[in-house]
Amino acid sequence: MSRLSQIMVPFLALALAACDGTDRDAAAPASAAARAPDASAPAAAQRPADALDVETIATGLQHPWGVAFLPEGGYLVTERVGNLRRVGADGSVSAPIAGVPAVVAEGQGGLLDVALAPDFAQSRLVYLSYSEPGDGKLAGTAVARGRLEADRLADVEVIFRQQPKLDTRHHFGSRLVFTPDGYLFITMGDRGVRPTAQDLSSHMGTVARVRPDGSVPEDNPFVGREGAQPETWSYGHRNQQGAALNPWTGQLWTHEHGPRGGDEVNIPQAGRNYGWPIVTHGINYSGQPIPEAVGREQDGMEPPHHVWEVSPGVSGMAFYDDPRHPRWQRSLFVGALAQRQLIRLSLDGDRVVGEERLLGELQARIRDVRVGPDGALYLLTDDINGSLLRVAPTEG
Repeated sequence: MSRLSQIMVPFLALALAACDGTDRDAAAPASAAARAPDASAPAAAQRPADALDVETIATGLQHPWGVAFLPEGGYLVTERVGNLRRVGADGSVSAPIAGVPAVVAEGQGGLLDVALAPDFAQSRLVYLSYSEPGDGKLAGTAVARGRLEADRLADVEVIFRQQPKLDTRHHFGSRLVFTPDGYLFITMGDRGVRPTAQDLSSHMGTVARVRPDGSVPEDNPFVGREGAQPETWSYGHRNQQGAALNPWTGQLWTHEHGPRGGDEVNIPQAGRNYGWPIVTHGINYSGQPIPEAVGREQDGMEPPHHVWEVSPGVSGMAFYDDPRHPRWQRSLFVGALAQRQLIRLSLDGDRVVGEERLLGELQARIRDVRVGPDGALYLLTDDINGSLLRVAPTEG
């Protein structure tokens, strides 16, 4: 946990003080206890450092947030300060790509995730999630798309805007996940205003489901319900910075930051309420209970699929199903910002049956995790001089 989590001040003042981009969710641990794996989780093991080959692909990235693999080779990487850059296979880093929408690069806001359209090879469409400025100090999570042409995005259009915009500078989310049946999931946070996550008239603390052009599918669970946002798929989430499709079931999995404790993995189902802030495994930063919380469970609210009582500060998520590295099969990889590790969860079906902590020796805040076309893991480290890393099991 960060030093902020140990200071006895009111929640809002603490949250605002944390808006230097390091997140409480993402801050460096202040003690050995904060670094320790959750004792209630499945037994964890630290693999020796020489069991993994770690290659630095590129450095000098300013708080990189999301990475996507270009089919022609190389990568697109977002920097939270508002830049989209092309990284070559040789590690070269381009100048900022023109045409990226203006972002509120304050606190936890900025340019966030990047995803290629499923038909990118033909359409060249790139999707970006980001904190969009509004009137005055207002801001909100938004998603835009544009056509990648050499060193610019052309025909940029905003396809989704979180409503309403708020004047806070934290808990924007946000990850983008396309589905094989042609939909786009967008994960968002509660913007630090806890009750909004239970208010269906807002997008705060929700997973949204839209078509690639931003239009609303008719079978979304709240379509036609008065006072509800039609894009909403699930709600009651806190701050979701990881999302991926389970390759064996096709279901969306997400994870979210708890407050002081209680980071969660969820499998969001249509129309379901995931409880925040009514149910939580965490407490307030002051050490006091969350004011709205009634406990860890409540009728009509979904329990977490997996929970860490001590928060790793989760960000990024990738399932591993590539046959080239059998010992990683049936794994879910999650980055840890606060505990500065890569977490590997072993799965039996949907059940989490084991946990392993990796790369702690790097002492790097891991912001994003992806499986590359070569079967290796690709990680982004969140730092003013951040890196794109390639990680694979040592051969032999």
